Amino acid sequence: MRSPKEMRDLFRKNERVITTSDLCPHYLQTNLISLPYEYAFDFLLFCKRNPKACPLIEVLEPGQVEPVTALGADIRSDVPKYRIYENGHFSKEVLNLHDDWDKSFVTFLIGCSFTFEKALVEQGIQLLHQEQQRVIPMYRTTIPSQPAGRFAGNLVVSMRPLKPSEVDQAVDITGEFKTSHGSPVHIGDPAEIGIEDINQPDYGESVDFEDDRVPVFWACGVTPQNVLEKASIPIFVSHAPGHMFITDSVEQYR
Repeated sequence: MRSPKEMRDLFRKNERVITTSDLCPHYLQTNLISLPYEYAFDFLLFCKRNPKACPLIEVLEPGQVEPVTALGADIRSDVPKYRIYENGHFSKEVLNLHDDWDKSFVTFLIGCSFTFEKALVEQGIQLLHQEQQRVIPMYRTTIPSQPAGRFAGNLVVSMRPLKPSEVDQAVDITGEFKTSHGSPVHIGDPAEIGIEDINQPDYGESVDFEDDRVPVFWACGVTPQNVLEKASIPIFVSHAPGHMFITDSVEQYR
């Protein structure tokens, strides 16, 4: 297993462009959002009002690129893959932000459910997206968030199909990870939260599983992307779904 710094160096050099699930176990992984300063307060307020979907880890000053949670890192290059959105529409996917960076950008690092996956695996819980080497499936839902200023929209969730005997244990384990979305927001029938086809995720890739498994849904850090797209601000930057920023902060399961 490589350290977070070693993985960030590989991402910086574009030597590895992969989903970060199962990388650097026990280290805190984060979603990334960078947006112009003028929208930062409303977005901060949105995160504060929606801590399940947007557990804040760190907020960087305008133009700052080195986070306290990963000294020596550069958030413009140390994520495997980024997405750029303009006026509410996906514009392009890039491997670094050097050509698109603006000194007015305020960056938010938001906790990610990848952080708790090692704790699940250590208790014998199978994670099929890892075994099938796929980006975890994520879905838009009808679960509303709490609006803030111009930012409003519904929750995005990640899904892990579990054996019925694993569900209660998974709820207990992930409930300890308050900075990584915590316990599930829904268990069972996807239609109850507005998901029409479990095999057609809005982000990531579908996973194959039998009917004896139960779909379990956690709040997802792609929620801010969904909300920012709806707000149609001139520009914002995010990580590509499933491609997180890995910090040097250790997140131990208690």
